[in-house]
Amino acid sequence: MAAFAEVGFKGSRKAYYMVREPEIVPGDYVMVEADRGEDLGRVLALGTVAERKCSASAGGCGVPEPEQEVLRRAQQEEITQLAHLRSDEERVRGEVRQHVSRHGLRMKVTEAEWQFDRKKLTVYFTADRRVDFRELVRDLARTFRTRIELRQIGVRDESALLGGVGRCGRELCCSTWLPELKPVSLQLAKDQELSLNPAQISGCCGRLMCCLQYEHDSYVQARRRFPREGRRLRTAQGEESVLKVDIWSEMVTLRSEDGERRTVPLDDLKREVKEASQGPRGRGS
Repeated sequence: MAAFAEVGFKGSRKAYYMVREPEIVPGDYVMVEADRGEDLGRVLALGTVAERKCSASAGGCGVPEPEQEVLRRAQQEEITQLAHLRSDEERVRGEVRQHVSRHGLRMKVTEAEWQFDRKKLTVYFTADRRVDFRELVRDLARTFRTRIELRQIGVRDESALLGGVGRCGRELCCSTWLPELKPVSLQLAKDQELSLNPAQISGCCGRLMCCLQYEHDSYVQARRRFPREGRRLRTAQGEESVLKVDIWSEMVTLRSEDGERRTVPLDDLKREVKEASQGPRGRGS
C-alpha cells in the first residue's frame, strides 16, 4: 500500500513522494524520481505525519498525492558517492563565482547542489534586483556539461540553506525544524514591548527574527485581560487614565486628572471599576 513520504535533501530542501516499499522507515537514505533522472535523499517522515506536513507546507502539496515516487532504499556505495558529490560542490561554487565575476553580474552565489545522477546542477544566489544571466547559464552548461538551473532566493532562505547559530546559542530554526518561513513584521516586537533596535531583534539574515512569532499569540491573549493604554476609567480615586500595563506582574499604572500616578494589581483595578460603576448603595428600601 502506498504512503506519503517526506524526503530531505541538501540544506533545508525537502519534497514529498509516494513510497510503496513497507520496509522503508524514517532515517533511511532513498533513491527518488527527479527531474529527468534520479536523486538521493533521506526520509524525514512517513504516512500520516508526512501527509499533514505536506498539507501544512506553503501552498500545500497541490495534488491529492505526490506525482513522483520513492524508487528504492539507497545502497551503501551510493550514500558514499553522495558524500563525494557534496564535497565537490565547494569546487563548483568557486568556479561559478569566477564566471559571475567575469560577466560582471551583481549577484551573490550562495550554494550549489548536484542532482545525484549529475544530470542537473542547481545554483542558488541572492541579488538586489533582477539579473540577466542567460549568457552565464550557457557558460556554466559548457563548463559542467549538464543542465543548469539558477534559482534566486531571499536572504532568509539563504540563512535556511547555509545554517548557522543564532543569538540564543542554538542552531537557526529556519535551517533545522521550521517548516516554512512566514513574514515577520515590526508589529510583533511592538506588541511584546521589545526594543525596536534592529541590532537586537534581527537574526543572522539581517531580517527580523523568526522567533518573534513564537510567543506573540500568548502576548495578545494576555493583553486582552488588560485595559488599553490611554483608556480612561472610573475607579475608587475618580477618573484615571491607563499609562502602562505589565502582563508579567499583572500590574497597571494609572494617572489621575491631577497628574498623580499609582500602580495597582489588575484584580484590584477590576474590582474598583466594578464598584465605581455600581455607584453608592442606598440604605434600607
